[in-house]
Amino acid sequence: MDLGFFSYNVEYGARPDDLARAVEERGFESFWVGEHTHIPTSRITPYPGGGPLPKPYYHMADPFVSLMAAAGATSRIKLGTGIALVPQHHPITLAKTVATLDYLSNGRVVLGVGAGWNQDECENHGVPYSRRWKALRERCEAMKVIWRDEEASYDGEFANFKSIISNPKPSQTGGPPIVIGGARPKTLDRVVRYADGWIPIDVLVDDLPPMIKALKQKAADAGRDPASISISVFAFNAKDDDLIKRYADAGADRTVMITPRRMDDALRWLDQKQGLIEAVA
Repeated sequence: MDLGFFSYNVEYGARPDDLARAVEERGFESFWVGEHTHIPTSRITPYPGGGPLPKPYYHMADPFVSLMAAAGATSRIKLGTGIALVPQHHPITLAKTVATLDYLSNGRVVLGVGAGWNQDECENHGVPYSRRWKALRERCEAMKVIWRDEEASYDGEFANFKSIISNPKPSQTGGPPIVIGGARPKTLDRVVRYADGWIPIDVLVDDLPPMIKALKQKAADAGRDPASISISVFAFNAKDDDLIKRYADAGADRTVMITPRRMDDALRWLDQKQGLIEAVA
């Protein structure tokens, strides 16, 4: 199992280029940042973690600009969005942004995607909250067509265009892997239908091993090779190394841990976790 690190990527914390460089220097596999374009003050939707919305959600920097800074400071580690809120982006523009990042980073992008939990935020971008998962699917499918075809077309409700040309193409053939974040059983069906992997957040999944088993079975039933679908656990709940090891035993391909926000604290955390690299290899 590979090990990566997630940063809340706030302007009052570690810079993404500095932190990504430190992650790579210590031998870890990947660096991830999240996305919220804004936080509406109306707060219709409660925070999924319970209680008030934590401060970092109001301060997240743009993930793609940040990952380009990280790409320029590194040469090996994968660069992931955990997650990009695809319904909040125009698919042609997002396809161009992701393709450019993948091209300039020499094929190191992993596109983690989700539909979002904040109704106000989603609808400020013109997508009805109840239709956000359809918007996510169509826009992911449309981006794949743009990345793959010299002349791309897509006919959908939330992505619709005919015979367009968009370059550069991503360095990864067919585009970066798309991995879907979500904790409910329905997410597994979405992964099998149009994605390359699944991102479960450990604090939101009651029992991870049975869901991993169910995902593999759904893939096999759909005629997909279960091994072709990656599982990247975001370890918000992993306070001890034994829990990380159990994720490996459960079949996770990658565990992504959360770094402290201050750079000096993050460096100490990374140093403490280096011994896990061999333990879960």
